[in-house]
Parts: sequence; structure tokens; C-alpha cells
Amino acid sequence: MIRIFKARFAGILCLSAGLLMGTPAMTQAADQKVYKFSIQTAVPNASLYFKLLEQFSKQVDLMSGGRLKVEVLAAGAVVGPFEILDAVSNDVVKAGYVWPNYFSGKNSAFVLFSNAPASTGLDQTSMVAWYYKGGGEQLYKELLEDVMHYNVKAFLMQPMGPDPLGWFKKPIKDVEEFKSFKYRSPPGIPGETYQAMGISAVGVPGGDIVPSAQRGVIDAAEWIGPADDRNLGLQKIWKYYYLQGLHQQTDIGQIFINGDFWKSLPDDLKEIIRIAAKANIADTLDANVYDNSVALHEFMDKEGVKVLDTPPDYYTRFIEEERKVTAKYAAANPFFKKVLDSQSDFAKMVFPYRSRILTLYDNMVKTANEQRQ
Repeated sequence: MIRIFKARFAGILCLSAGLLMGTPAMTQAADQKVYKFSIQTAVPNASLYFKLLEQFSKQVDLMSGGRLKVEVLAAGAVVGPFEILDAVSNDVVKAGYVWPNYFSGKNSAFVLFSNAPASTGLDQTSMVAWYYKGGGEQLYKELLEDVMHYNVKAFLMQPMGPDPLGWFKKPIKDVEEFKSFKYRSPPGIPGETYQAMGISAVGVPGGDIVPSAQRGVIDAAEWIGPADDRNLGLQKIWKYYYLQGLHQQTDIGQIFINGDFWKSLPDDLKEIIRIAAKANIADTLDANVYDNSVALHEFMDKEGVKVLDTPPDYYTRFIEEERKVTAKYAAANPFFKKVLDSQSDFAKMVFPYRSRILTLYDNMVKTANEQRQ
């Protein structure tokens, strides 16, 4: 009897050992599953920001040891830019890259998560800080899931602002002269603000800016920044360029990932995507400074472009009128007001620190350049 018990006990031990020894192998096999997804973008493949998304794709592939494979698709490959959010939520595509202001027609609060109004006082850096430290991420989750019932996970990716005031057929000395132009502006709050200023603002898609200029439909336009403006060829149309604009002083592109696909990912792969998204913010900030500076030098040195300062009265007039426009949206949409108030409160809180730091940098850059001369 004792011998039988010992034999059975030994067998159980061997079986248990075999199972334990097999566990790492089974876990390793499960961990090696490859997850593939495509990102349907709202930008052409020539865009600086498309190339930054390809960099994101390479980073997640490398960090995951090949377990995350991401294909980046140019605008319109599967669905159009304004269809991206619905397509991701409905699993037509697993992920999309777009600016949420494209969906302001669905809920006006979307614009606040890409283009915080200048009248809030948020700049690009403060906007990202508000999102991660000031409750913005939680508010965005509430908008997407509770208010709009989308099945998506969102990540801020590319802070590409501030967008220039843009290109003009001749220089302007004040807002009054600006009023004489037919000006391509982003739709929504920016366009409404310009119209309230008395400016003839026209909503023209990026790809139609040059043909519209050639036909005389517009005689001034804004786009994204020197590097992408160069890709459109705007320097071939007009020669007067104003970099300082307020209509999109924050302009943040984002990726949306299908909620079910996101939940299916192991925790380590989720963390890789989170970290790569934040790294893409840093990569974008680097590219903004470098690529836009290189393009601006090309404009001035090779294309005969005159880079001018925006007239001083523009700032006061724009913020005055934008405040009225956002007040109208806040009265009509309680969630818009909730987000707008959060942004304004955060900007007020960081103002004593942020304003002095910005003054420091402004004085430092100007003084260093003066002494170089």
C-alpha cells in the first residue's frame, strides 16, 4: 500500500513539474502573438506629420519585438478624413489619425481637444500639460464614451501648432487692410471668429488651396506651417508670409484606436503604445523647430518670400471676437462649457509661472540674436 502511494505521489510530482516547466513555454508562445493594425490618416504621405506617424510605427514594432505591426495609410485610402472616427469605432479600420475638430459637427466640444481657443490663454505646451495633469484626459474620455458613445481609445500625438496667419498677395498693416482679402481659414470657431472680425473667411480643403488661389477664389490662406506649406507650393503663389496666427495656436493631431482591439492587447503592448504616443509628441516638437526653420530659410533665401510680423491690433481683435464666439457655444452645449472652463482655469493657474518663462525665452532669443549680429 505504501509502495502504491509513493508511486502515485511520484507520478503527481512529475506531472506537476511537467506542467510548471511547460508554463513559461506556453506563456512565451502566447506572448509572441503578432497584433496588426492600420492607421487611416487625414494627411497625405508627403506630409511631415505622416512621416512622424511612420516613425511611431517603427518605434512600436521595435519596442514590442515585432509583436505590434502598424501600417500607416495616406488620406482617403479606406475612408475620408471626416469619416475616420466613426470608421474606427465601427471597426472598419482599427485606428485613425485626425484632428478632433473635424468632428465638431457631431459635438462642438471636440474642437477643444485639438484647438484650445486663444482666449483661454493656453499655449501648446500648457495645452498638453492640461491634458495630462489638469483633467483633460478624463474629460476627453467622458466626451468620447459617455456623451458620444464611441468605442475608441484616444491618444494625443502631434502638437503641430501654432499655425501661421498665412500667405498674402500683398502685405497688411492692420486688421482693416486684412478685411479686403478673401482668406482661406479653418472652419468652425476660427472661421466664425474671422467673420466676426469682418474678414471674408472661406473654408477650402488643403488640397484645393492652390487651385482656388489660381482661380482668384481666395487671395490669402493659412495651412499648417512652413514645412507642410512648402509641400503644397504656397510659396509659389504668394510672397508675403505671416507666421503668427491665433486661430490654431494649439493644433494637436491624435490617433484613435478601436476599443475592442485596444482591450484585446496585452498590458505590455498597451504600455508600449502609450509611451510611443508620448514620444511622438517630443519627436513632433523637434520636427516643428527643425523642419519648419529649414523651410523658412528656403522661402527667404531661394523663393523671395517676405516673412513679416502680424499687425499688433490683430491679437486684441481676434481674442475679443473669439471670446464672444466661444460664449455662444458654451451657452448651447453644457459639455463645451465644462471643458472650456477647465482649460481657462488651468491657464489662469499656470499664468504666473508660464508667462514669465515665455518672457524669459523671448528676451533670451532676441538678445542672443542681436549680439550675434
